[in-house]
Amino acid sequence: MNPNINKEVEFRQLGLVDYQEAWDYQERIFKEIVDLKIENRKMEEPAQKITPNYLLFCQHPHVYTLGKSGKPENLLLDEQGLEEKEATYYKINRGGDITYHGPGQIVAYPILDLENFFTDIHKYMRLMEEAVIRTCADYGLNAGRVEGLTGVWLDYEDMKNPRKICALGVKSSRWVTMHGLAFNINTQMEYFKNIIPCGIDDKAVTSLEMELGREVNFAEAEARLKQHLAEVFEMELK
Repeated sequence: MNPNINKEVEFRQLGLVDYQEAWDYQERIFKEIVDLKIENRKMEEPAQKITPNYLLFCQHPHVYTLGKSGKPENLLLDEQGLEEKEATYYKINRGGDITYHGPGQIVAYPILDLENFFTDIHKYMRLMEEAVIRTCADYGLNAGRVEGLTGVWLDYEDMKNPRKICALGVKSSRWVTMHGLAFNINTQMEYFKNIIPCGIDDKAVTSLEMELGREVNFAEAEARLKQHLAEVFEMELK
């Protein structure tokens, strides 16, 4: 086994944090890991340094973010409309289209060197989805995937009323990841009416609160998701 493989992951709870602040924070950590990997390539294996991994949890004030492949027209608000909703808007460097973040939503940003785990972005996305699927199962909900689409969905089998409960969007470079997932817990769902979520105009969004008909203990949901992420990635969380 490669002695430089590191499955330890440092968990950091950021709480309610401005989107730009969290993005800048991610970028700093991401760059540090990428730079370290570039330096390691110049050295013989015994001298190479172990690359760290991080898992960030947070919530954001109301914000809409548009991924690299997204269409600006999927935001249905102009600047005045954003002000009225007390929301901000960013074009960002992840994959995917437009999504919403806000209070009551778990936003998870794994900043991992996938060479510590596996080198497969498809598998990475599917394992993040799996952690959310298992968390939904903890609450008695049968969640799953829709072929050809990312994220986690309810009523995904018969597709009579498919509802998205978690969106994914990531960036990776040199097998280092950033951005991640947004899992609706007690989210204010009316904010989704101002976008065409993920550029898909014929499918609804939902939350744990909507599906269960009650407010969910947010800290408990975070703990369950954290546990399942650790399980599926075989992380050693610290």
